[in-house]
Amino acid sequence: MKTYTRTLLTAVALLLAVALSTPALAQTWNVDPDHSAAHFSIRHMMIAQVRGMFPAVTGTIDFDKDTPAAFDIAIDVNSIDTGVDARDTHLKSGDFFDVEHHPSMTFKSTSVAKGDKGWTVKGDLTIKGKTRPVDLTVTGLDDPRVDPWGNTRRGATALFSVDRRDFGIDWNAPLDGGGFMIGNTVNIAVDLEAIMPK
Repeated sequence: MKTYTRTLLTAVALLLAVALSTPALAQTWNVDPDHSAAHFSIRHMMIAQVRGMFPAVTGTIDFDKDTPAAFDIAIDVNSIDTGVDARDTHLKSGDFFDVEHHPSMTFKSTSVAKGDKGWTVKGDLTIKGKTRPVDLTVTGLDDPRVDPWGNTRRGATALFSVDRRDFGIDWNAPLDGGGFMIGNTVNIAVDLEAIMPK
């Protein structure tokens, strides 16, 4: 009986030790749509950059302790805003994003690694029904702050570029002097603010 009791106590002690030494499960933080947005710029007529934004960004960021482990981001394409109503209407049409059939674009990470400048996040970007791999450079996420309402927040910026033609967004118009109306490379910066669950 004593041997059985000793064995049982030893097993319990080992289980407690393992439980205490096991890292906490990944924690999912929610992106705050009121303080997040995606910004973009593209060449116009080969002479200037035109800028716009998608202010409706939602999603989650998973953390393993203080290390980002996964990103799952969605952008409401219908929220596009370039400051010109007629241009926004054209961008929502079938020539560009076709929001009637593809109302959102998404990014889902496949790996996250520490890089020279923040984090290198690889993942799948889906726009207009087409999915392509992209690499993001993500800075921030290392300085959590508590707001006046007791919420813990982290901020980040994700930078990357894409060729819009890879996603079936290939409308263009030739210029009289040569070249085309719109460039093909789109530079994107996504500003994210995430809230820790209580």
